[in-house]
Amino acid sequence: MIVVMKVGSPEPEISRISAEFQSWGLNPEKIVGKHKVVFGLVGETVDLDPLQIQEISPWIENVLRVEQPFKRASLEYRHGEYSEVIVSTPNGNIPIGKNHPVSIVAGPCSVENEEMIVETARRVKAAGAQFLRGGAYKPRTSPYAFQGHGESALGLLAAAKEATGLGIITEVMDAADLDKIVEVADVIQVGARNMQNFSLLKKVGAKDKPVLIKRGMSATIDEWLMAAEYILAAGNPNVILCERGIRTFDGKYTRNTLDLSVLPVLRALTHLPIMIDPSHGTGKSDYVPSMAMASLAAGADSLMIEVHPNPAKALSDGPQSLTPERFDRLTQELAVIGKTIGRWPQPQMVLA
Repeated sequence: MIVVMKVGSPEPEISRISAEFQSWGLNPEKIVGKHKVVFGLVGETVDLDPLQIQEISPWIENVLRVEQPFKRASLEYRHGEYSEVIVSTPNGNIPIGKNHPVSIVAGPCSVENEEMIVETARRVKAAGAQFLRGGAYKPRTSPYAFQGHGESALGLLAAAKEATGLGIITEVMDAADLDKIVEVADVIQVGARNMQNFSLLKKVGAKDKPVLIKRGMSATIDEWLMAAEYILAAGNPNVILCERGIRTFDGKYTRNTLDLSVLPVLRALTHLPIMIDPSHGTGKSDYVPSMAMASLAAGADSLMIEVHPNPAKALSDGPQSLTPERFDRLTQELAVIGKTIGRWPQPQMVLA
């Protein structure tokens, strides 16, 4: 249930109403929009009468029930206002959301060695990326495949961060590693295989770092949003959704089916920022540029693109990785579309 305050509602009255809701055993979450204040009422609200609530103050404009099962993630919860996630990086605060320029995340599937990750970081930054992605811990289908270097790779990501100032995005697989990852990562990634690891989601939600949650390879949109709800309900409001392709019946020509229809669907359902990963979505580097451009044109808030200095020798996901040279050309191609739709970052897209 949400309570919409009138424009210009005095702060003492807002505080009084908040205290009143708390006395009812509810948790009123105050959301400050551009023009209005909205309370999201969390708790047992089934038996509450919206008309009765509206009578407690002349400053209450409207009382609405949130019909979606994903309460905090729903667009209704923020009264139609899209949220933003501000990521703190050495280069400044980078905003991700519908009302901001698109942000670019790039880097290898796995961190292999210091020279490789630092050089890749420098190259993707020069091309226009704001974030470096790289796996320290890698979930693999085969137990014999390269699983990542683990904790030592976190140190290599830290070195790349120090050398370039890029924000770091890396995946958590086990809650036991979470504290170590938080020390290095600016955004914690929950991968597709862990999308419904509810115990892990609760622990990630208790941290104060932004969380990127990838869609499970066979997950419905409702299941994906309910997974995000676990993080939001645990107290972390900074959640980014990432579409990375879903499993369908045709796996001969692409690794997955990149579901770009989620962009308009999610815009109608949730206020959360949306990232698209065309690298995992297609699994083939030749297809990544087209799908990246299509994603930007369709309204993506961020793009995640795999880049490796020598894809043929990559320890994981080489076939879907772009070379630094191809990534540089791609960002120039993306700039044409981004500038046309008014979502391309200026040279200094950093908030002080």
